[in-house]
Amino acid sequence: MLFGRTPELPTPEQALKGRATPEFEVPSRHTVLGNPLLGPYPEGLEIADFGLGCFWGAERKFWQTEGVWTTYVGYQGGYTENPSYEEVCSGLTGHAEVVRVVFDPTRVSYAALLKLFWESHNPTQGFRQGNDVGTQYRSAIYTHSADQEAGAVASRDAYQQVLTAARHGEITTTILPAASRPFWPAEAYHQQYLDKNPDGYCGIGGTGLQLDSPSETNWGRACPTGIAPAPAPAPTAE
Repeated sequence: MLFGRTPELPTPEQALKGRATPEFEVPSRHTVLGNPLLGPYPEGLEIADFGLGCFWGAERKFWQTEGVWTTYVGYQGGYTENPSYEEVCSGLTGHAEVVRVVFDPTRVSYAALLKLFWESHNPTQGFRQGNDVGTQYRSAIYTHSADQEAGAVASRDAYQQVLTAARHGEITTTILPAASRPFWPAEAYHQQYLDKNPDGYCGIGGTGLQLDSPSETNWGRACPTGIAPAPAPAPTAE
């Protein structure tokens, strides 16, 4: 996990143990959208979780999307309870940097969010995104329903065809259920970072290749929308 070594995920035994309660407080409201970060959310809203590299630029992509009610960033897919940013960056928690998107499915579909996800990063790079290297920068989708899983898989397969035609490599994105992979909110200074720091670092950049609109292709029919989240269970292995 040290600098200069090839990044690799820790085993549960190698992972940092974490803590039962967080060491920091999360802001109550989104600095751009004005809505609560952690809820409660109005009835009918749904949740999507996406990891696509450094979460500063990734979060902005989603909060700028019509129909998104709120966004916040955190850590998901690893073993450590209530991790800190420094711990995640050590490579010893197993987490990815993830954006949680709370959206109104009557205004934006999960399929449209998947399209934005694929086009906003390079999903073929493994444990890196551009110049950002580490397991925390891996591409990941954590799904909240069977419909979300089906849609994520179908969109991945469709985008792989686009990438292959352009002579890109194989997609390395992990698609896993969110139910057994708690989302731990990140520190306050990470939330809406690029709103607070307009000239701050943004490592987000796609391949330049587009996925067909879900209204124009069969894959969109496989992903209606997700469901509201269940309470987070105890962490388990990815």
